[in-house]
Amino acid sequence: MITAETKIYQMLGLAARARKLTAGEELAVAEIRAQRAKLVILSNDASDNTMKKVSDKCTSYNVEKHVFGDRGSLGHAIGKESRVVLAVTDSGFAKKLSMLLNEL
Repeated sequence: MITAETKIYQMLGLAARARKLTAGEELAVAEIRAQRAKLVILSNDASDNTMKKVSDKCTSYNVEKHVFGDRGSLGHAIGKESRVVLAVTDSGFAKKLSMLLNEL
Protein backbone atom coordinates (compact mmCIF):
# COMPACT_ATOMS: atom_id res chain seq x y z
CA MET A 1 0.00 0.00 0.00
CA ILE A 2 1.18 3.52 -0.77
CA THR A 3 1.76 5.60 2.36
CA ALA A 4 0.66 9.22 2.78
CA GLU A 5 4.35 10.22 2.75
CA THR A 6 4.90 8.57 -0.63
CA LYS A 7 1.80 10.31 -2.02
CA ILE A 8 3.14 13.67 -0.79
CA TYR A 9 6.49 13.11 -2.52
CA GLN A 10 4.67 12.06 -5.70
CA MET A 11 2.48 15.19 -5.60
CA LEU A 12 5.58 17.36 -5.11
CA GLY A 13 7.16 15.70 -8.15
CA LEU A 14 4.03 16.38 -10.22
CA ALA A 15 3.87 19.98 -9.06
CA ALA A 16 7.55 20.46 -9.95
CA ARG A 17 7.05 19.02 -13.44
CA ALA A 18 3.99 21.24 -13.90
CA ARG A 19 6.15 24.24 -12.87
CA LYS A 20 3.81 25.02 -9.99
CA LEU A 21 6.52 24.75 -7.33
CA THR A 22 9.40 26.98 -6.28
CA ALA A 23 12.39 25.46 -4.50
CA GLY A 24 14.93 27.24 -2.35
CA GLU A 25 14.69 29.68 0.54
CA GLU A 26 15.11 33.00 -1.32
CA LEU A 27 12.81 32.05 -4.20
CA ALA A 28 10.16 30.70 -1.82
CA VAL A 29 10.26 33.89 0.28
CA ALA A 30 9.88 35.92 -2.94
CA GLU A 31 6.79 33.84 -3.85
CA ILE A 32 5.33 34.39 -0.37
CA ARG A 33 5.95 38.17 -0.63
CA ALA A 34 4.33 38.26 -4.08
CA GLN A 35 1.39 36.35 -2.55
CA ARG A 36 1.71 33.57 -5.12
CA ALA A 37 2.64 30.86 -2.61
CA LYS A 38 -0.40 28.82 -1.51
CA LEU A 39 1.51 26.32 0.65
CA VAL A 40 5.06 26.17 2.00
CA ILE A 41 6.90 23.00 3.01
CA LEU A 42 10.01 23.18 5.20
CA SER A 43 12.31 20.22 5.77
CA ASN A 44 12.77 18.83 9.29
CA ASP A 45 16.48 19.59 9.09
CA ALA A 46 16.17 23.26 8.10
CA SER A 47 18.38 25.60 10.15
CA ASP A 48 16.76 27.55 12.99
CA ASN A 49 17.38 30.75 11.05
CA THR A 50 15.63 29.48 7.91
CA MET A 51 12.81 27.97 9.98
CA LYS A 52 12.19 31.31 11.74
CA LYS A 53 12.51 33.45 8.59
CA VAL A 54 10.10 31.33 6.53
CA SER A 55 7.68 30.79 9.43
CA ASP A 56 7.49 34.54 10.09
CA LYS A 57 6.90 35.27 6.39
CA CYS A 58 4.16 32.61 6.22
CA THR A 59 2.49 34.04 9.31
CA SER A 60 2.56 37.65 8.13
CA TYR A 61 1.30 36.76 4.63
CA ASN A 62 -1.16 34.12 5.92
CA VAL A 63 0.34 31.19 3.99
CA GLU A 64 -0.12 27.61 5.18
CA LYS A 65 3.17 26.04 6.32
CA HIS A 66 4.11 22.43 7.05
CA VAL A 67 7.33 20.84 8.29
CA PHE A 68 7.84 17.58 6.42
CA GLY A 69 10.64 15.27 5.26
CA ASP A 70 14.34 16.02 5.10
CA ARG A 71 16.26 18.11 2.58
CA GLY A 72 17.48 15.08 0.64
CA SER A 73 14.01 13.56 0.23
CA LEU A 74 12.41 16.87 -0.75
CA GLY A 75 15.11 17.51 -3.33
CA HIS A 76 14.85 13.97 -4.67
CA ALA A 77 11.05 14.26 -4.99
CA ILE A 78 11.38 17.25 -7.31
CA GLY A 79 14.38 15.89 -9.21
CA LYS A 80 16.95 18.31 -7.80
CA GLU A 81 19.72 18.43 -5.21
CA SER A 82 18.68 18.76 -1.58
CA ARG A 83 16.10 21.49 -0.96
CA VAL A 84 15.04 22.94 2.39
CA VAL A 85 12.07 25.13 1.40
CA LEU A 86 9.39 24.42 -1.22
CA ALA A 87 6.60 26.84 -2.13
CA VAL A 88 3.57 25.49 -4.02
CA THR A 89 2.04 28.17 -6.25
CA ASP A 90 -1.01 26.29 -7.53
CA SER A 91 -4.14 26.13 -5.37
CA GLY A 92 -5.11 22.66 -6.64
CA PHE A 93 -1.76 21.11 -5.72
CA ALA A 94 -1.72 23.08 -2.45
CA LYS A 95 -5.18 21.81 -1.48
CA LYS A 96 -4.29 18.16 -2.15
CA LEU A 97 -0.90 18.41 -0.42
CA SER A 98 -2.47 20.16 2.56
CA MET A 99 -5.00 17.33 2.86
CA LEU A 100 -2.23 14.68 2.74
CA LEU A 101 0.04 16.58 5.16
CA ASN A 102 -2.79 17.00 7.67
CA GLU A 103 -3.35 13.21 7.62
CA LEU A 104 0.16 12.57 8.99
